[in-house]
Amino acid sequence: MKVVVFGCGRTGSNLALSLSNQGHDVTVVEQNSSAIARLGTQHRCEVVIGSGLDYDVLERAGIANADVFFALTRGDNTNIMAAQIAKLRYNCPKVCVKVADPLRADAYRKLGYFCVNPSSLSAGLMLDWLLDNPYQTIDTYNRLPKELEV
Repeated sequence: MKVVVFGCGRTGSNLALSLSNQGHDVTVVEQNSSAIARLGTQHRCEVVIGSGLDYDVLERAGIANADVFFALTRGDNTNIMAAQIAKLRYNCPKVCVKVADPLRADAYRKLGYFCVNPSSLSAGLMLDWLLDNPYQTIDTYNRLPKELEV
């Protein structure tokens, strides 16, 4: 599978390495060249330095032929915009976006984006671990708590 990962922070680097180790064709897009060190020295990922919001950068990363695009920077606005570009301009079949704000994540989920809210995911996993409940699907953890619904 051809995968483009935008953002080489802790999440992006971990995902890129895991996918690469499983034999997938992974390209990491990162603005900060020093962040690439998170991939270690033996990685098999292709690296493109630049903004994942820049069409030229995305095209050098192979977005036109990508099966999956992950937007995993630390900025919600950046991630959401990059996800929209990947989906709407390049028709990438699968787009996953990390959104820290649970309300925004819920709004974009309703627009058809697969959003991962790290806080909701962590809280749900911790709750199930504490209560010895079986772990559930990511969609279960990603739900907006009723108290936050608008």
